[in-house]
Amino acid sequence: MLFGKHVNRYYLKYLPLLLLGLLALVLVDFFQLEVPELYRMVINGVNQGEVLLDGTVYAFDMDFLLEHICLPLIYIILAMIAGRFLWRICFFGTGIRIEAQLRRCMFERCTELSQQYYQVNKVGNLMALFTNDLDTVQECIGWGIMMLFDAVLLGGLSIVKMMRMNVFLASLALIPMVLLLIVSTIIGKYMMRKWDERQEAYSDLSDFAQETISGMAVIKAFVKEGKELFFFKKLNKNNENANVAHARASVLLRVFVMLFVESVICIILGYGGYLVYKDVFDGGQLVEFIGYFTAIVWPIMAISELIDMQSRGKASLKRISELLDSKPEVVDDERVQLTEALKGDIEFKNLTFRYPGGDIDVLQNVSVSIRAGENVGVIGRTGCGKTTLVDLILRTYNVPDGTLFLDGKDINEIPIHTVREHAAYVPQDNFLFSDTIESNIAFAADEFDRSGVEHAAKLADVHDNIAAFSEGYGTVLGERGVTVSGGQKQRISIARALWKNAAILILDDSVSAVDVKTEKAILENLRSVRKGKTTILIAHRISTIEAMDKIIFMEDGTIGAVGSHAQLLNHCPAYAQMVKLQQLDEAKEGHDDV
Repeated sequence: MLFGKHVNRYYLKYLPLLLLGLLALVLVDFFQLEVPELYRMVINGVNQGEVLLDGTVYAFDMDFLLEHICLPLIYIILAMIAGRFLWRICFFGTGIRIEAQLRRCMFERCTELSQQYYQVNKVGNLMALFTNDLDTVQECIGWGIMMLFDAVLLGGLSIVKMMRMNVFLASLALIPMVLLLIVSTIIGKYMMRKWDERQEAYSDLSDFAQETISGMAVIKAFVKEGKELFFFKKLNKNNENANVAHARASVLLRVFVMLFVESVICIILGYGGYLVYKDVFDGGQLVEFIGYFTAIVWPIMAISELIDMQSRGKASLKRISELLDSKPEVVDDERVQLTEALKGDIEFKNLTFRYPGGDIDVLQNVSVSIRAGENVGVIGRTGCGKTTLVDLILRTYNVPDGTLFLDGKDINEIPIHTVREHAAYVPQDNFLFSDTIESNIAFAADEFDRSGVEHAAKLADVHDNIAAFSEGYGTVLGERGVTVSGGQKQRISIARALWKNAAILILDDSVSAVDVKTEKAILENLRSVRKGKTTILIAHRISTIEAMDKIIFMEDGTIGAVGSHAQLLNHCPAYAQMVKLQQLDEAKEGHDDV
């Protein structure tokens, strides 16, 4: 049985089911302890030819055997079968239900956590929580409840019956069992540490395997299969050593269990045989006593197993609790108010931003305004803060008060859900789900029609490519969209954003993988369908943003200049230099092609 703030409430929720299982377990244990009495009557009947039952002496014949031995035994077997089926349904069913609800809570928490959390915690480690650790917790709850109650009930009833037969013999039998509990507790603490190490080793192995498989194309391109195999072998060996260390402790615990159990059997046979010799016991009573002790062996082994299971469960629940206790860094401020639909007016006022845990300011005193309905290009050298600027509009990170405004309101006073609901985003990493193309394009909608999906695809100039697939829009993409080219992936991502038809559209270097002709078609479509809506386009090519209403030129985390293409050419030397360099590169490429 496992306790913790994240599981305790479920015990109360499923209390009726647990009580029903407990009742079934009491029934099973009660009837199980009737069997040794039947053994006693059989042994005495065979030895003496008669049996004492309820103060009456009966001849041990076929009628007595059928009526008082066989028939009651059949009833006991049927009752035990029904009871064991019932408590399995109750206890194991509860464990599975708790596992499912914990998994839902974990996934819900994952959706709430901010981007910063996933920059620190790797995917492989998180997946280990959803697999190994949850399985361990479920086992500890289902089997743990059964083992705890069964050990207490069956063990307690057996001890009472043994004491009634002979107090001294029962005491001799229980002394090694007490020592076993002490040893099991000590080993259990050691096993808990080893299980924690085992789970950490598995998480490292899982994360490395996930990352390696995802980046297999890069590994092959650089011929680094041997290097990756070496690292995997090292992690695999660490995982093996952690498992062996835990298994060694587990086996040691079982060795002690068998040692103490066999020592008790020797005591019972030795002193019990002496009692038979002295006519204190008869042969049937000795067999009955051994039957009660045999019933105790399972509870004792269950306790040792429970200690092992408890140590694993605590370690796994601790790791799960760390996820469930993690707090989102980006949350709604207490000042938030319900806001009507956003129009797309954006203003930065002296915004300075540093990533959590960072050493330098990536944005410094940024002040710029974007009017609703404007088409704005953002350009600058790599690492100048372009992506950070648009990430703050989406509240990916916390923004200092009074530095970013949407429609004239401080962004911290607008619900995060509202901000993101009225914005569409095409990130640099054009992530696509392992689903159909139409489902990816219509991801923002609960219900959609094919005509709307096709319209968005045409605007992104990807309709013809999709139609060429054998399954068309029903084509299922591979993991992260690996079955389509980089340009097709970008355009499908653009179609997904256009489908949303949001007040603010942000495209982060989203046409870098397409040719100039396709880029031109996409930009013309954007201008025609997004009139009156704000569009922000980050790019590295001047040709991509030169026709925009406004261009924001960034340098080292600051705003270098703002204006039209012509204005920046005349008044911003750094921008003019960038234009000149790109024109030279294009001319050189054209000459090389000739």
